[in-house]
Amino acid sequence: MDIENNNTPTMADFENELDASFKKVEEGDILTGTVIAVTEEEVTLDLQSYTEGIIRTEDFSREPGFMVKDEVQTGDTVTATVIKTDNGQGSILLSKVKANDILAWQTLKQMKEDKTVLDVTVKGIVKSGVIAYVEGIRGFIPISKLSLEYVEDTTPYLNQTLQVQVFEVDENDKRLILSAKELLREKAGEERRKKISNVEIGLVTEGTVETIKPYGAFVNLGNGLSGLVHVSQISEKRIKSPDAVLNVGDVVKVKITAVKDGKISLSMKALNDTAASEIVEESYELPETEAATTSLGSLFSNIKLD
Repeated sequence: MDIENNNTPTMADFENELDASFKKVEEGDILTGTVIAVTEEEVTLDLQSYTEGIIRTEDFSREPGFMVKDEVQTGDTVTATVIKTDNGQGSILLSKVKANDILAWQTLKQMKEDKTVLDVTVKGIVKSGVIAYVEGIRGFIPISKLSLEYVEDTTPYLNQTLQVQVFEVDENDKRLILSAKELLREKAGEERRKKISNVEIGLVTEGTVETIKPYGAFVNLGNGLSGLVHVSQISEKRIKSPDAVLNVGDVVKVKITAVKDGKISLSMKALNDTAASEIVEESYELPETEAATTSLGSLFSNIKLD
């Protein structure tokens, strides 16, 4: 006895499914597919649908110098907007650029909120900064946000990779500002903290007076470290101002008396205290064979601060 299998699909079922698939895809829809082919003219996507998706090179990226065969690989996942449901050859014509315009600003806002660290390549030089692209959106890095130091010429930055964060994002004005400065400041601060953590109270070394203030003098100890000699710690004699006995550029011998909250306190006055000097010398208990060749200054210079 023959039993009719009502679950067996018929040709009509396939036709209905195909028609339904065509109706589901409309211009403006955003689709995601997997790259299955890349040429200099276009990228082909597997959309897990009745047909493939095609993205022309000019619709893939606005980034200057973008080479699709270098940047896109088989297996990559790409999201794009439907431009035409049929490009005349049975494929769906897509635009990644348009999808970026819709989705990128939302992503950029989230990046700003999350303080995401981004690696970008400088693609252009302008009068007041440089240009880099994030999520296909043109971003501007002001010259004041490129470095912790003053930047006079931005030309060397061209084609260089920088770590940046989203500093300002405004979808309405199509304005994207990026900054490397905050990350550089954070990195420099971390490096300084590591160096300071290795500085030992009681060490005596030489440094160069780099700045004089009414309350004291800042002495450059080398290796990116500096400390303050308070006016009361400059001389045994009472002085009204540090510049009464010190000048910028003077080489002075100082003792590290305290390290607190990332700041180094120094004293010149303590070097004249015989008892303090004896305590410093005794604390190291140098072997007799090394005592003649090792000074406290060389001990400081040999501290591994990296």
